[in-house]
Amino acid sequence: MFKFVTIYRRVDEEDALEDFFSSTHLPLAEQLPGLLKSEVSRIVGKPGGESRFHLMYELYFQSQAVLYKALGSDAGRELMSELKRWSDALLITWFYSQSWQEDTKQEILGLDEGE
Repeated sequence: MFKFVTIYRRVDEEDALEDFFSSTHLPLAEQLPGLLKSEVSRIVGKPGGESRFHLMYELYFQSQAVLYKALGSDAGRELMSELKRWSDALLITWFYSQSWQEDTKQEILGLDEGE
């Protein structure tokens, strides 16, 4: 798997951030060809207190090549153009990453968390 991750910093005008995410970032990302899944995380804190981050949005693709092809599509170019303004203003951090999943011992044994 290959991911495109965007992390939004906390801002004074949180409504503007939420509006941009829900009305621009999310709809454009959902149009990307080859998108396997997406995941939104609202950041509630960090060890020791409040985090400077507000939201993380992860887009999953089969491979790096599939991601790059998606970003070259019309929706991908528009998405990158919209995100660049937020990046230039240092309000988001964005990166690509390789991702994999491993089963935990509990998953392998078929145990529930409460057992």
